[in-house]
Amino acid sequence: MKKLLNIIPRVFVVPLFVVAGIIVGLGAYTVYVARLHTYATDEPSACINCHIMVPYYQSWEQSSHREWAHCNDCHVPQDNFVNKYAFKAADGLYHSAVFTLRNEPMAIRPRNASNRVIMENCVRCHTQLTTEFVKAGQISYSEASQGEGKACWDCHRDIPHTVVSNIASSPNAIAPLPESPVPTWLKEMIKK
Repeated sequence: MKKLLNIIPRVFVVPLFVVAGIIVGLGAYTVYVARLHTYATDEPSACINCHIMVPYYQSWEQSSHREWAHCNDCHVPQDNFVNKYAFKAADGLYHSAVFTLRNEPMAIRPRNASNRVIMENCVRCHTQLTTEFVKAGQISYSEASQGEGKACWDCHRDIPHTVVSNIASSPNAIAPLPESPVPTWLKEMIKK
């Protein structure tokens, strides 16, 4: 570090540290305000950090799946830790880019990679039901997409989000709002 500081002209050292401090401070504040730490959890409330997900959260909250499955139980791979968090990170970055650029569709629907994961998770949770009780059998998403059978949601289209879970059809969707990231002392200071 000392060698690096000797290379930089003395007149630029303090401004460089000020700029670096501002960048690090704004970065840390952004991480805090965006509640970035919640995305590492399996809590469904992390999904509603983005307001666009509120209708989906609300429809899940009213579904029979609420007691048994959270968002990540269906929407991310469950085969191992690395696949789970790699998929979650890639999908989260994709969603962030789409929402930041205001390019989101009116009704969010899963992409092919997500469809594969969702169907694998349906089969994983309902294996006994589909093989022993109903004897409907199990197929993969690739088989369903090639017309060799149906995907789970072809018959169960209202599970768990319903077909009307989009922004236009549920403008008054209610979900628990995340706690305000503004500290109490700052709120008090602003009131004065």
